[in-house]
Amino acid sequence: MASGSTFLRFWLTERPRDTFLSYIPKEELPAFRLACHDFGVRAAPLLFEDTTITFRPSTFTKPARMAALGRIGHHIQTLTFSMPHTPETFLPPLLDPVTGEEVTFIYEPYTQSTRNSATRLSNPIYGSWELTDLLVKQYSPLFHAAANVPTFIRAFQALPTLNHLKISCPDQEAGQRYRRSIVDYALISLRIAIERCKLPLLSSLSLVSIHPGAALYLNPTMGFGARPNSVKKWKQIKNLAVCMDSIPFSPYPPSDHLKILHSYLHVFASSLRNFVFRWHGSNGLSPLSLDKEICLQDRSPGMACPRRCHLALRPLKFDKLRNMEVENIVVDASQVSSFITAHRHTIREFNFENTHLRSGTWDQALAPLTRISGSEKWKEKAEEVMDVPLLFSPVDNEENKAQDLVVDYFNCKSRALRPSIGAWQRAGARSRDLFWGTPEHMKRFLRTSIFSWR
Repeated sequence: MASGSTFLRFWLTERPRDTFLSYIPKEELPAFRLACHDFGVRAAPLLFEDTTITFRPSTFTKPARMAALGRIGHHIQTLTFSMPHTPETFLPPLLDPVTGEEVTFIYEPYTQSTRNSATRLSNPIYGSWELTDLLVKQYSPLFHAAANVPTFIRAFQALPTLNHLKISCPDQEAGQRYRRSIVDYALISLRIAIERCKLPLLSSLSLVSIHPGAALYLNPTMGFGARPNSVKKWKQIKNLAVCMDSIPFSPYPPSDHLKILHSYLHVFASSLRNFVFRWHGSNGLSPLSLDKEICLQDRSPGMACPRRCHLALRPLKFDKLRNMEVENIVVDASQVSSFITAHRHTIREFNFENTHLRSGTWDQALAPLTRISGSEKWKEKAEEVMDVPLLFSPVDNEENKAQDLVVDYFNCKSRALRPSIGAWQRAGARSRDLFWGTPEHMKRFLRTSIFSWR
């Protein structure tokens, strides 16, 4: 047991103290902070560095919650905003109580602060007193909390060190794709709050699980409540990861959501350096070459915006893109080739996971690499061949270590993260025996296996 002075010297030395705190499981940090005041102060940055907020009616309106956010907000660096689609987020049509007819609701975000009671009572929040009265009576408190933009602004003003924002809105039903829900109003308020708060460190955005329509409400150029300078805040984003519910692939898929996605990605064209996109569900079209899709070049006007539906999409080009990864897409070899050629001066790494070619071959798709490098030596490194070992269950209690080793190897998507051959050669005899199995282990396996070796 260390003496008080020894422990005090250890605790007041920053590097060993921070190393010690990093090994404490996050679920045990709340109890650790209760030991003494200084423990609570030192452990707070680690405990609140990555915070998740599941949006509810009182999330940003309850004074106690906002006071707590003000105390810990300067520690939050990664914030996950979660709001799943549920029956509570569904919005029925707004009906006139007398005639029963549907009332048209044109939403305009109310961004003025309502701290002054006189101002709050003199200005209707939703355009007119009649419409405000209908919305209060027919829509749930969750809707009014999602449309309360000033509370979102006050919440994000308490996060001055935020550098990574994650947005998760899963579980939207396919039948609700063209209907606006409470989740969409929350996304509008979230976008406006980010644009109007000082967040100098914000550089990463992850749309973890979102529906296709979310790109419309997060788009600062065409979204509700957008300003001429709204795009400036989003130019800070250098890392973008998107996992979007897929639109069923067909020769002529619905083009509305694809055009909205294409417009949304244009917002980051001048600043993005790392880009990851994945369709969740069935295969979808490549978001990087939507301007070359025939279904989006159809000149027959559709129902929405018939005067603009025939306009061709601008090609998508990222000026500073260095790393790109797409997954679960269907693309032509010519589209891949055009993308590599257009970004040949900046891109350093690109990955095509679970990508299917509709036409052409991968040699044709990656042909620009030969022209750029001047030879075909890159093909020697493009393909990896390896022997997959057969892993027997270990005899001793170290079974989990071997399983974790194999799982970690095959879960590494980045080639740079995979164990090298030298790492296997440097492994000790005990580790190799554990992985490959000892002679005694082989005898036990063959005696007890279903093959009944004798």
